[in-house]
Amino acid sequence: MSSYQVIGSNGIEMAYQAWGATAARPMVLLHALGESAADWDDVAPVFAEDWQVYAPDLRGHGRSDWPGEYSLELMCADVAGLLDALALGRVDLIGHSMGGAVALLLAEQHPQRIGRLVLEDVMAPRPREAAMPSKPSRDLPYDWDMVLAVRRQIDTPDPAWLHRLGSITVPTLVIGGGPDSHIPQDRVAELAQRIPAAELVTVPAGHLIHRAEPDLFTQTVLAFLR
Repeated sequence: MSSYQVIGSNGIEMAYQAWGATAARPMVLLHALGESAADWDDVAPVFAEDWQVYAPDLRGHGRSDWPGEYSLELMCADVAGLLDALALGRVDLIGHSMGGAVALLLAEQHPQRIGRLVLEDVMAPRPREAAMPSKPSRDLPYDWDMVLAVRRQIDTPDPAWLHRLGSITVPTLVIGGGPDSHIPQDRVAELAQRIPAAELVTVPAGHLIHRAEPDLFTQTVLAFLR
């Protein structure tokens, strides 16, 4: 059973879910663009058998603040502040898609905070052709201004992000979604090649690996973490 809580971090109120025993080794799960902590509901209880699992709503998403100021760097600082606020030392970190980009920044800037790193269908941060999304007409559980700000950064990433990948020394698992994913898998493979201690595994389930194949996803991650 998970609980939803709110805590101050980096000047915002940050909501998060938690599973597992507080005495266990901590794990943090970072969701994709437009998702929330609830996106991990199918797999978090499995990890919680051996870890204390935390999954935040990143800024501009869900129950966390929508402050109107957004960037991947701010999301990284929010997560670092969350670790401090929860008095977590070194954590095992899993990031999916945009959450994986945030996890990469955290691994580059705060390597001492991460024990092991898992990146789910995350591509090497290279420029790509911009395609501006259309705003859905329905009410959204996230701030549309956040989508626009983050998409601009993903389309034209800071070149330093790519160059710093070689400085990530923590054991890293990169999981690609295979040919059914909209993420170019050669860019996923490049990410694994550029991180010195990384290994690449493909789970041919498309971009939403942990939702399409939750059992296979957890088995793959646990084999790496254990």
